[in-house]
Amino acid sequence: MNYNNILIEQTQQLATITINRPSKLNALNRETIQELHEAFKDLDEDGEVKVIILTGSGEKAFVAGADISEFADFSEKEGGKLAAKGQKLLFDFVENLSTPVIAAINGFALGGGLELAMACHFRVASANAKMGLPEVSLGVIPGYGGTQRLPQLVGKGRAMEMIMTAGMIDAESALRYGLVNHVVPQEELQSLCEKLAGRISNNSPIAIGHAIKAVNAGFKEDSNGYAAEIKAFGACFGTADFVEGTTAFLEKRKADFPGK
Repeated sequence: MNYNNILIEQTQQLATITINRPSKLNALNRETIQELHEAFKDLDEDGEVKVIILTGSGEKAFVAGADISEFADFSEKEGGKLAAKGQKLLFDFVENLSTPVIAAINGFALGGGLELAMACHFRVASANAKMGLPEVSLGVIPGYGGTQRLPQLVGKGRAMEMIMTAGMIDAESALRYGLVNHVVPQEELQSLCEKLAGRISNNSPIAIGHAIKAVNAGFKEDSNGYAAEIKAFGACFGTADFVEGTTAFLEKRKADFPGK
């Protein structure tokens, strides 16, 4: 499929999605959100893809926010619909994807950009990255899950401070807060993400998908994380991956997971 705002590179078990709007610092508009949804959906359904890396084009920005020009004149009703549609189409969709998604934060990740990075399963940042939720400086609040995911990652107090001051934090602060897992020089960002992706790809994709569901369930008010874990654990026993994994262990060889 041809896209206007994103690039996809696929090599064996790894796919990299690059948001490609450099003149707009890769800001998210409606078309880009739709394209990202379609790309994630297609890659998740591709049995060959084991890990997805998400990044931004250039050296300045991962995603510098949402395209404000698209909603500056919206009514209350339209604003609510914008948030609901965006969460369903992209942010919640990525969080619940069975294929692991690593955010490679290569510069500014602000507003919707940070919200998108937080929806990914974990984050790696370049040393020049800056992160923040500046929405209150525009008279609005984060609407793509930022008020929920940020406290889960950094704690309520730090999240409140970041949201209410509308300020940015640097990569080292993000690492200290637990917002990102690793910080590396920008020229090493992609290679580290690929290294992590390679380690993930050695494991059972079916088990990883179940693990994602179980972990996410623990952060949902209407779910019992422990019960979800028990169900997912049991489901693994009915898979070919479980048979291969346990057999390989007993035979003292490396497992070759079929992904079934």
